Amino acid sequence: MAHNRIRTDLAVIIFCFLFFSISSFAVAETAPNQTSDAVSSEKKSDTDIVLKIKDATYPLSQATIKKIATSKEFLIFNPAYKSEIENTNTCHYEKNILCDLFSFSKQANHIQKISQISLDEKPLAEFVNDLAVQFNKAPENAKFQADENGKISAFSPSADGVNLNTEKATQILTDYLKNNSNVKEIELPFDVTKPEISTDSANDLGINSLIGEGKSNFSGSPKNRIFNIKVAIKKFDGLIIKPGEEFSFVKILGEVDGEHGYLPELVIKQNKTELDFGGGICQVSTTTFRAAVYSGLKITARRNHAYPVAYYNPQGFDSTVYVPYPDLKFINNTPANILIQVKIVGTELTFQFYGTDDGRKTTVTGPTILERSPDGGLKTTLGQEVTTATGETLLKDTFNSKYESASKFPHPGAVITEKPTDWSAKQWSAYKKEHNI
Repeated sequence: MAHNRIRTDLAVIIFCFLFFSISSFAVAETAPNQTSDAVSSEKKSDTDIVLKIKDATYPLSQATIKKIATSKEFLIFNPAYKSEIENTNTCHYEKNILCDLFSFSKQANHIQKISQISLDEKPLAEFVNDLAVQFNKAPENAKFQADENGKISAFSPSADGVNLNTEKATQILTDYLKNNSNVKEIELPFDVTKPEISTDSANDLGINSLIGEGKSNFSGSPKNRIFNIKVAIKKFDGLIIKPGEEFSFVKILGEVDGEHGYLPELVIKQNKTELDFGGGICQVSTTTFRAAVYSGLKITARRNHAYPVAYYNPQGFDSTVYVPYPDLKFINNTPANILIQVKIVGTELTFQFYGTDDGRKTTVTGPTILERSPDGGLKTTLGQEVTTATGETLLKDTFNSKYESASKFPHPGAVITEKPTDWSAKQWSAYKKEHNI
């Protein structure tokens, strides 16, 4: 009899142990971790979520959500919950031997369906970064113009820059996905960046006079070349150069291709004259170089063209550029801001630099041809001397240029008849064979 009682007590103990183990197991399944959360399961909308950033809207599609978030559903026993689901068999969701042995029908009315959301951080980060690329906009400085009396006014207003706050946006989207929310629209935060030069700063620029200008003539240019010149000058017209700032022509010019509005035209590239986007931009860089020299500014980077080009007469006063190198650079060594103003009259291109007259005097000598080769090659020199109002020397620079013969850089369709000096005999032989010379 005592023996039977012991066996009965032992069975009760085992039963209680297994029951609480199963209960603990079910509850443990609901515990959240770093990448997942358990929430009550409710049906979400199948429509896209609208993401609002400032005045713009972007879709968060259900397809994208499925890439980022995955959901696992299961049942737990919750005494405080009254079930309304049809299938309350917990073992249907949890395939477990102990679950099958110790399921109780009286628990059926307290079975709750739980969804466990797991997030993949990589596609979420990619989505947010792509969103930032679409939304972000750099601040734009105001562009100004000067009248005949040197009075400055803005013709292109400044604009604030905006950037999606990716850290906060990621957290907001994470919370939304984990909480299984049914909201239709989510507002994401952004940061505002002010421009360096605002529209209302015209009176603070210290600009009161014309300090120098450069000119060039593009007469005889084909229509694509003229078109490219007009596209490029828009980048520089109205630009402000701050005191002490180093101007970079290539940086301001930006990308040069069809997508940015340029047409194919002849350029000097890799020892050849060939078609490429932006042919004619060197007319703009050459004119800029001349204005900087006459304004008494310090030139820090400049390269002449490979061979003499008639558009840049007089030879020795040109500046070739090509993205990303070579570049034209100079420093605003005046006490105030410099305004660049550009105009075209007929086929004459003019760059005017407006600033503050600090009394400096700029003397330009040349360009002078030092040597002329029978094949058309040239050597030239150009001098720039700048003195202060008190007569002290501020700058004294010399720009020497060496130009090769144009015959070494054949144009498309043009056939050269003399071997370029830097070609090997094998190269020249192959060229003659190709062109039946």
